[in-house]
Amino acid sequence: MPVVDLAQTGLRALNAALHGQGPGTNETLWEVLNPRGGHAVAVAVNAPIMVEIKGSVGYYCAGMNREAIVTVHGSAGPGVAENMMSGEVRVKGDASQYAGATGKGGLLVIEGNASSRCGISMKGIDIVVRGSIGHMSAFMAQAGHLVVCGDAGDALGDSIYEAKLFVRGSVKSLGADCIEKPMRSEHLAAVQALLDRAGITDAKAAEFKRYGSARNLYNFSVDHADAYG
Repeated sequence: MPVVDLAQTGLRALNAALHGQGPGTNETLWEVLNPRGGHAVAVAVNAPIMVEIKGSVGYYCAGMNREAIVTVHGSAGPGVAENMMSGEVRVKGDASQYAGATGKGGLLVIEGNASSRCGISMKGIDIVVRGSIGHMSAFMAQAGHLVVCGDAGDALGDSIYEAKLFVRGSVKSLGADCIEKPMRSEHLAAVQALLDRAGITDAKAAEFKRYGSARNLYNFSVDHADAYG
């Protein structure tokens, strides 16, 4: 198992080594020590490997991830798993702003809380947050699932497209064109499957409410002009 100590090895060298891994690599488990809040740790990994980061990280950890399973044994700064394509990213602590932004696929699990704009412009990623999320989360979210076991801040799902949002706790306010929708059997199944994948056993799908697009902002209508401001 390769072990990289960022107190001794530069971040560029770590990322270069990770980028050098391919589908047939024998080095499938990597351990990163002393990340010390460094930015862009384990970005753009494009191989089916596991990366265990032993500590907290700064901006853009695991951005553009493809296939890899990246675990942060600490908290993450802004933009964790931004533009993620596939694989899995798990944050054992809290995540700062815009976690999972523009993500196109894969699974992001945040075991603590997430700050504002979680899942902004998500395009197919699945995000599960064990705690709560901040304001403007899922802004312009296009596709994928956001499952929140705690509460949601102001303007949840503002200008949302077709992403599906599920919140177990309270929602401070809904954004423009976001409404509560009925939980049907397929939604219960989807939420439970994501909770199971995330390893969350103390929450059940039936405890969640579903939110999504009212589809009033898809085309301009003078009747809804006040919602465009």
